[in-house]
Amino acid sequence: MESVNKLTAISLAVAAALPMMASADVMITEYVEGSSNNKAIELYNSGDTAIDLAGYKLVRYKDGATTALDMVALDGQSIKSKSTKVILNTTGAITLPQGVDSYSGSLSFNGGDAVALLKDDAIVDIIGDVPTPVGWGLDVTLKRKLDSLIANTVFNAAQWEQLPKDTFSGLGSLDTPVEPETPVFSCTGAKIVPIYQVQGAGESSPYIADGTFESEAEVTVRGVVTARGESLFKGFYLQEVKGDNSPYTSDGVFVLLGEAVPAEIQPGVEVCVQGKVKEYFGLTQIDIKNDNKFEVGAKGNVPAPVPFYVADGETLAQALERYEGMNVVLDAGSDLKISRTFSFDYAGKRNNMLVSYQAPLMKPTQLYPALSAEATALVKSNLENQLFIESDYKPADGEIPYFPDFNVETGYIRVGDQLTNLQGVIGYSYGAYRLVATNQITAGDFIRGDDRTDAPSVATKGDIRVASFNVLNFFNDVDGGNTNPSGSNRGALTLEEMVLQRTKIVSAITAMNADIVGLMEIANNGFGEKSAIKDLVDALNDKQTPENAYSFVEIADADKYDGQYFGSDAITVGMLYRGGKVTLAGAAQAIKTPEQHASAGSVTRTKDDKAEINPGNDAYQRHSLAQAFKIHNESLTVVVNHLKSKGSGCLEDWMNFEDSVDPADQQGKCNAFRVSAAKVLGETLKDVKGDLLVIGDMNAYGMEDPIRVLTDFDASKSDRDIMTASWTTLDGKVFERQGSKIEKGYGLINLNTKAHGVGTYSYSYNGELGNLDHALANASLANRLVDIEDWHINSVESNLFEYGKKFSGKLAKSENAFSASDHDPVIVALSYPAPVVTPTPTPKPKNDGGALGYLGLALLSLFGLQRRRR
Repeated sequence: MESVNKLTAISLAVAAALPMMASADVMITEYVEGSSNNKAIELYNSGDTAIDLAGYKLVRYKDGATTALDMVALDGQSIKSKSTKVILNTTGAITLPQGVDSYSGSLSFNGGDAVALLKDDAIVDIIGDVPTPVGWGLDVTLKRKLDSLIANTVFNAAQWEQLPKDTFSGLGSLDTPVEPETPVFSCTGAKIVPIYQVQGAGESSPYIADGTFESEAEVTVRGVVTARGESLFKGFYLQEVKGDNSPYTSDGVFVLLGEAVPAEIQPGVEVCVQGKVKEYFGLTQIDIKNDNKFEVGAKGNVPAPVPFYVADGETLAQALERYEGMNVVLDAGSDLKISRTFSFDYAGKRNNMLVSYQAPLMKPTQLYPALSAEATALVKSNLENQLFIESDYKPADGEIPYFPDFNVETGYIRVGDQLTNLQGVIGYSYGAYRLVATNQITAGDFIRGDDRTDAPSVATKGDIRVASFNVLNFFNDVDGGNTNPSGSNRGALTLEEMVLQRTKIVSAITAMNADIVGLMEIANNGFGEKSAIKDLVDALNDKQTPENAYSFVEIADADKYDGQYFGSDAITVGMLYRGGKVTLAGAAQAIKTPEQHASAGSVTRTKDDKAEINPGNDAYQRHSLAQAFKIHNESLTVVVNHLKSKGSGCLEDWMNFEDSVDPADQQGKCNAFRVSAAKVLGETLKDVKGDLLVIGDMNAYGMEDPIRVLTDFDASKSDRDIMTASWTTLDGKVFERQGSKIEKGYGLINLNTKAHGVGTYSYSYNGELGNLDHALANASLANRLVDIEDWHINSVESNLFEYGKKFSGKLAKSENAFSASDHDPVIVALSYPAPVVTPTPTPKPKNDGGALGYLGLALLSLFGLQRRRR
C-alpha cells in the first residue's frame, strides 16, 4: 500500500522558490510509460562528484491529485558523476544494455500521474504538471533535451522530447535513440483468409489450439473498417463485405493496434492486416500491435448493420458470440431490455448501460433460497444474459454520447425499457460482451415498459396507508443542523443539494398519501429544532392540508444515546404519522439490535494447513423503532428497521475467507449478523397484541436468510442450516458466544409475496432487481391487506438524477419525485373501516284513545311539551 507524502500544491510553490544546492545536480532525464508494467525513470548526475542518494525518493501525483504518494526510496543508492541510474519497475520486462546502472522498485505511476524526485521531502525535479491532466503521459517515452539538463521544480514541456511507446533503447544514455525505419507492409501475394473462417462457429477461433491463446502462425485478412477504437478498444473493426451468409459465424473481427489508430483508417476504408489470431479474455482478435502489418486500400461504404437477434434455444451470450466483431443494429426484434440504466459499471470502472434479453435480471436470492439449485442456476443464467452498452471513450459526467438528449424530464431511461435503433460493434472485455455504439438515438427509440407515474396506484386505496422509505442519507448539516454521534456528513454537500433532496423527498411522500411513514437513512441528530427529522416534517407539512399534517415519533429520554441520539450511528430510523388519521397508543419502543465484538487473536481460520488468527472485529447495526397506534379502537404496532449493510465485513466473512470477495452464497457480507438481528426482532415481537407490521430496509432480498427467519423458515424442510453470528452482545451483555441454528421462523407474512408473488423489487444493484425493502405482517394484519406497491420512482431510474452533483456534471436536476433516493418506497394499503353505528330506535308512544292521540303528542313534543308518564 502506498504511503501518503504530505506534500501539497502550496509546498510545491514554496519548493519552487527555494534554491537547489548540490542536490540539483541530480535530475530526471527520461520517463517511460510503456505496455503493461513497463515503467522506468532515468536519473542523471550532472555534477563533478558522485552523489549519495540517501534521502532521495520518487513520488507520484495520482490522477490529478495535489498530494504526493511515495513510490521508491533511494536510500543506499548512489550515482556517479556525469552518469545515469535507471529506476525500473519491479514487475516490468525492460532489458537494459550491459553496463547500465539500474535499481528496481515499485514504479506505480500511469499516464495520468506527474512524477517528482524529492530530497528530504523537498522537490528537486518534476515531470508533469500538478494537478496532472488526464492521460498526460499515457503510452509514451519522454526524454529530456540535451540543452535542458537543469533540474526544475516546475514542469516545462518544451524541455522534453516525446518518443513512441515502448521506446527503451535510450535508457542509460543521454543520447536520443535512432529508431530503425520500419519496412512498408504489403498484402500482395499473401493468402487472404476470410474473416468468418478466423472466427469459426465455436466460442474460440479454430486457428487457436486447445489450451493455448494464440495461433502458431500469422494470418492475413482483408475487410472494410466499421468502427475505430480510441479508448476502450485500441484498434479497429474489420468486416467482410459479403460474408458467408451463415448465422453461425461472425463476419467481423477486432484488430488490436494497442495505440492510437492512424488517421487514414476510417469507417468505410478497406484494410488488409496480418498478425496472429488471439483470444484475449474472450475476445477473438488479430494482434498487429508489435509489427503494425496493415495496408490501407480504397474508401467505400460501411457494411450495413445486421439486425441482432437471439435464436430459439440459445442464450444471449451464445447469440453475441455469433456477431462478435460485427456491425449490428438493435431493432424491436432484438428484444433487449434495460437491466441497469446509465450509471457506474464497477467492473469496467466507467459509466455505461446494461441490457438483457426479454426482461431485466432478477437477483437470484430474491426468488430462491441461497445456494439452492434454482438460485445457482439463475446466477449462471444472469451472467449469460448481459450486454453492456458502451461508448468507446469515457464520456463527461452526466452525458451519454449515443443519447445526447439524456435529461431528467423527457429524456430519461428506465429499467425495463426496450432499446431499439442503436447501432454498434460487438466486443468483449472485463468478462462481458459490450456493444460499442456508433450512432445516436433519441427518447423515441426507447419502448417504455413500466413508465413513470405521478403517484402510486395504492395512494387512494384502503382506509389507511403505511409506507417504508429509505431517504438516502438525508442530512441537514449544511443548513445548520445538529451533529450526529460520528460527526460525519453522508448527505448533501451544499445547501442547494440539501434543499433539492428535501424537495424531492417531500414530493414523493406527498404523492404516496401515507398515514404512517417509516424512514431509513435519516441523519441521527436528535429530535430538536435543528434535527433532520424536524426539518423534513416542517417541509412536508407545508405541502399538506391541516388534517393531513405529520408529526414524528420521538423515543424516550432513557432510550437516547448520549442523551439525544437514537443509537450511535451517523444515520438512524424514524417514523412519521398523521395525527388526524391515527392515534399514538403509548410510548415508542427502542428495540436494541446485536453487536459483534471479537478481539484480535480470538478466532482462528485454517487454509492449506496454515492457521491464521483474526484481526480485531467490531460490527454494529442500527436499532429498530416500534410504535403502537389506535385506529378506531383497533391496535396496530409498526416497527421500522434498517439492518446491517451487505457491503460491511463481519467475523463470519473473515472465517470463510470472504473478507475481500463477495460471499459465495450471494447474500452479501454480514448475513449471519443480520440473522442475529432478525432473531432479536422475532423474539421481541412474538407476543405483540393486535396487528403487527414490520417494515424497512432489511438489506436482505426476499428469500435470504433474515427474511426467511422472520417468516416461514422450517429447518426440518430445509437442506441448508441458517445460523446466527458468533461473538455477539445485546445491550452490553453476551448474547451468543457461538452462532446458533435457527429451527423455526417467526411466522410473519411477506405482504408483497402474498399479493404479487416473489418477483417484486424495490432496489437495483449491479443490474439485478430485488426487494431489500419489506412489509412483514402477522396474520391479523395480513387479513387487512387491500394492496401493496413498490412505487418504482428510484430503483429503475438513473442515479445521475439524484440530488448530488459530484458525478453528474452539467446535467440539470428536477424537483420531481424520481430519483429522490436509491430505494423505492413500499406502500401498504390496509382496511380499517370505521365502526358502523346502529342508531337506537325512538320508542313508539302508545295511543290510549284519548283526545290527544299520537299526532297530538308529536305536536306537543315539537313545542317542548311532554306528557307525564305514569
